[in-house]
Amino acid sequence: MKKSLIALSTLFMLGGTSFAQKVAFEEYDLANGMHVILHNDPSAPVVITSVMYHVGAKDEQPDRTGFAHFFEHLLFEGTENIKRGEWFKIVTSNGGVNNANTTEDRTYYYEVFPSNNLELGLWMESERLMHPVINQIGVDTQNEVVKEEKRLRYDNSPYGQIIPQIKKYMFKNHPYRWTTIGSMDHLDAAKLEEFQAFNKKFYIPNNAVLVVAGDISNVAQTKEWIQKYFGSIPKGESISRQTYKEEPITQQINGTYEDPNIQKSMALVAYRTPSMKTRDARVLDMISTLLSDGKSSRMYKKIVDENKVALQIGAFNYSQEDYGTYIVYGLPQGDYTNADLIKQVDEEITKLQTELISEKELTKLLNKYENQYVSQNSSVEGIASNLATYYLLYKDVNLINTEMDIYRSITREEIREVAKKYLNNNQRLVLDYIPAKDKADKK
Repeated sequence: MKKSLIALSTLFMLGGTSFAQKVAFEEYDLANGMHVILHNDPSAPVVITSVMYHVGAKDEQPDRTGFAHFFEHLLFEGTENIKRGEWFKIVTSNGGVNNANTTEDRTYYYEVFPSNNLELGLWMESERLMHPVINQIGVDTQNEVVKEEKRLRYDNSPYGQIIPQIKKYMFKNHPYRWTTIGSMDHLDAAKLEEFQAFNKKFYIPNNAVLVVAGDISNVAQTKEWIQKYFGSIPKGESISRQTYKEEPITQQINGTYEDPNIQKSMALVAYRTPSMKTRDARVLDMISTLLSDGKSSRMYKKIVDENKVALQIGAFNYSQEDYGTYIVYGLPQGDYTNADLIKQVDEEITKLQTELISEKELTKLLNKYENQYVSQNSSVEGIASNLATYYLLYKDVNLINTEMDIYRSITREEIREVAKKYLNNNQRLVLDYIPAKDKADKK
């Protein structure tokens, strides 16, 4: 569900709080293994009920990809007590919005209601967990929805194959090698029993965290409702997860992809990086900000403004639970080629590997991360998502308060050393992302 239903936008604005103080929360476990996190913020009469499941694209089989994302849609079809097609009607008629999203590592569902509908939100999420109706009608319906989404976002979108192509080259063993949306052939081939088995395995209380955030001043009542609606759900069988290891990249990988939806080539460089839980991943975040965040960043100033080699330039650390991918991309300007642009990128990375950034640059970086921290936690919606993520993927809920301390402790020397460690020519993919030849010939 990529678009929220329309409601409560004004309350979201009212619910925003500009603060830098710690986020207060309470956490505990139900007897069935479900983790619960409560955050009380009475500044606006809004409450979020959300559940994050530790299941994503990496938990799928190579011949059955796309299941986790499919369930993002499928689990809105209805339950034993919510008729098919009624979910959204119930939410909107009670002044709420809802949404869901999936990554390689987790799936997240949430409802936002006026706080007097907290019990309704809890009941609906418990219904999704306890009584989902997974039948052929729902599977067939959502199959068409997902196919249309894939056509829109990947198949017919300019540059829509960037991430799928990078994944294909960067990962040979790990399930990160396929996209979250998966293969339509796999979904078409899957039998109803396979979807039911996937639900039984992963959508269980002991593989989930429930976060309730917002105007929940009556915490005792909230806990009673949580016990009432979630406490009786049976614990699922323990999930055994396979560990996948990728061999280090020791020489440059070269690839080419022809995109029929573009007229301008793009230069792409990608490096495999460590888990988002590591300190090095956070250093790489800072490196990407330094290199390409805004018009005052190093690469933009040098490659776009001064040398005019690129129309656009960017870099980001695609962080995931097991591995990450550091991606640099750019659109060459005029007669400059992808190779010309990559040469300029390499010069900036070499500079980062051989020279310390200035104290002024470090201060600027930290200011940006302080602002980002405030922005991410400026609404109960953002806080709820962060609390769930830090528990489920980082195993430390209090990172919502302490992660900024990690960024503050990163030194100029660390930035140089991490650039040396991961951003080397023999550890990367260079992908020539170009217009399809038949299209290029027609220009």
